[in-house]
Amino acid sequence: MIPADHPPVAPPRVGVLLINLGTPDAPDPKAVRRYLAEFLSDPRVVELPQWLWQPILRGAVLTTRPRKSAHAYQQVWSAQGSPLAAITRAQAIALRNAFDPAVMVDWAMRYGNPAIGDRLAALKAAGCERILIAPLYPQYCAATTATANDRAFAALAAMRWQPAIRTLPPYHDDPAYIAALKQSVEAELARLDFAPEALVVSFHGMPARTLALGDPYHCQCLKTARLLGEALGRQVTVTFQSRFGRARWLEPATDATLAVLPEQGVTRVAVVAPGFSADCLETLEELAIRGRETFLGAGGRSFAYLPCLNASAPGVEMLQAILARELEGWVPRP
Repeated sequence: MIPADHPPVAPPRVGVLLINLGTPDAPDPKAVRRYLAEFLSDPRVVELPQWLWQPILRGAVLTTRPRKSAHAYQQVWSAQGSPLAAITRAQAIALRNAFDPAVMVDWAMRYGNPAIGDRLAALKAAGCERILIAPLYPQYCAATTATANDRAFAALAAMRWQPAIRTLPPYHDDPAYIAALKQSVEAELARLDFAPEALVVSFHGMPARTLALGDPYHCQCLKTARLLGEALGRQVTVTFQSRFGRARWLEPATDATLAVLPEQGVTRVAVVAPGFSADCLETLEELAIRGRETFLGAGGRSFAYLPCLNASAPGVEMLQAILARELEGWVPRP
């Protein structure tokens, strides 16, 4: 018998928290500055001593970059707000009835809003005694997957009654992921009014030293691209985008590759970014807008950016499959 004055207790549930990188609250310099200050202060992202990096960040970087980045965000902002936030929200909504009725699916951003700690607290308050933390990064990197988990663990450290926790592993070579990519790419290629001579597979760049430090990211990107090429039955060109600063980054660079392809006789190209679970600034502005300008300006004739899996049917079915596997033992398979 529960005493009459006992605090309310929610029925036990299982939570799934989808996590993506983050986004400013608005496409203006003030909001972008706030976002960049949080993002670039993460020691997982910029692996320099803070005494050295913080003066650079607070000086040159946060003085000049927010206005430029705000302009880029303005090119892709929609009525639903940030594309990354809108799509991640749509993925969570699409998955809310995909599992046992006792499973709650929510979403959060590593940087910006909604914050990981806030959503974990909300899931716990709703009765989630077991929570699957699901960073939506197919390829593992300390600057993406690990820092998302770090923030979740930090939130748990402040809880008196902690839920049981699992984390989603990388799924770079998962058959469900490769099959979803194949289906999506083939459908998008069929919609084009030209036949691409090259399919560029662009992944987010990382400093080259991350490979030597032990990140499996580079190898996992190459395996994803190889498996996708085999599934499609065609060769692919692997590149890395979004270089920042003076350090040596993983190569070849996407922008440099797009600039040189016309010189090599390739005038029709399609670009896909399978390392991103949702379209965002780096795909919609850097690839679809600036990548197009670079390629056509170098003499290319036809360019297409192929969307990410997003909340498409193949993408949601893939997420359902890999999440269901990680929930085994907690809930029955759908």
